[in-house]
Amino acid sequence: YAMLLSLIFLIVLVAAVVGFVFRHEIKTNFESNLNLALRDYNVTADRHSEAVDTIQRTLHCCGVQNYSDWERTEYFTQRGIPRSCCKSQDDCSEEDLKDPSKAKLKVFVDGCFFLVTSTMESKMSVVAGISFGIACFQV
Repeated sequence: YAMLLSLIFLIVLVAAVVGFVFRHEIKTNFESNLNLALRDYNVTADRHSEAVDTIQRTLHCCGVQNYSDWERTEYFTQRGIPRSCCKSQDDCSEEDLKDPSKAKLKVFVDGCFFLVTSTMESKMSVVAGISFGIACFQV
C-alpha cells in the first residue's frame, strides 16, 4: 500500500514538474494544432472542427490570433467565416461572413489562442492547489 501511494505521489510530482518546465512547448504545440484545425476545418462533423466551434462559441473568440486568420483557409473561400464566430446567430448572414470588413462587426474579433492559454494559466493555481492537497493527504 505504501508503494502504491509513493507511486501516485511521484506521478503527481512528475506531472507538475513536466507541466511547469514544458509549458512553453505546450503553448507552441497548442498554437500549431489550432492553426492546423483551422486549415483543415470543414462542415462535416469531424472532431477537430467541432472542437474549434466549441472553443469559439464558449470563449467568444474567432481564429487563432484574430478573426482574420480564417481568410487564409480553404473554408473561407467557399463559405466565409464559420457561424461559431458570430456574436449573434440571428444577425449573421453568409454574405456578411464572406466579406471581412462586414464580418468584423458581426463576429468576435479576439483570437482563441490567447484566451485559451490565459484561461488555462488562471486555472493552474486551482490544479496546483488540488495536487498539493492530494500529495499532503498521501504523506
